[in-house]
Amino acid sequence: MDVCYLLTKIYTKTGDDGITGLIGGKRVKKTDPRIMAYGTVDEINSAIGIVLSSRLDPDIKSILIKIQNDLFTIGSDLANPDSKDSSNRVTENMIKYLENQIDRLESDLSPITYFILPGGDVLASQIHIARSICRRAEVNILQILEKEQINKNCQVYINRLSDLLFVIARTVNSRKKIKDVAWKK
Repeated sequence: MDVCYLLTKIYTKTGDDGITGLIGGKRVKKTDPRIMAYGTVDEINSAIGIVLSSRLDPDIKSILIKIQNDLFTIGSDLANPDSKDSSNRVTENMIKYLENQIDRLESDLSPITYFILPGGDVLASQIHIARSICRRAEVNILQILEKEQINKNCQVYINRLSDLLFVIARTVNSRKKIKDVAWKK
């Protein structure tokens, strides 16, 4: 028998009524915008996990591993309604890291002169899936911001992450000598 199973069970039955807990104990419906937002952030993390199961250049792998860890911080930030609690919050430095990676990777890419469709290498396509999930996560976060105060850096990070994933997908294609897929009207 698994030792972890002896210590805890994966099911608690506390969510069977469609209610779940935020950090600090507040109970909310599972349809609450916070739950939707950090659930979508978790989905981004899972999509990146698929990408990480492939053979990647070391620099791309390192970026994605850091992003996966950052996404846990975002989930924690979104799950914590206590704005006075400064632990596990998204910071401007986290956003700056993404911007630095975008600038570094973009410097090796040709300028964009047309709309690019998701595609090319399978790995680039998987990265585009993670990027498109980011767009939904950002909308979920904006829905929270319409009703309550949260750390605005969560939304900015996810917006910037979408940009970085786009650049990483282009980088993967470029390094494999695969042209970006142009949108044809």
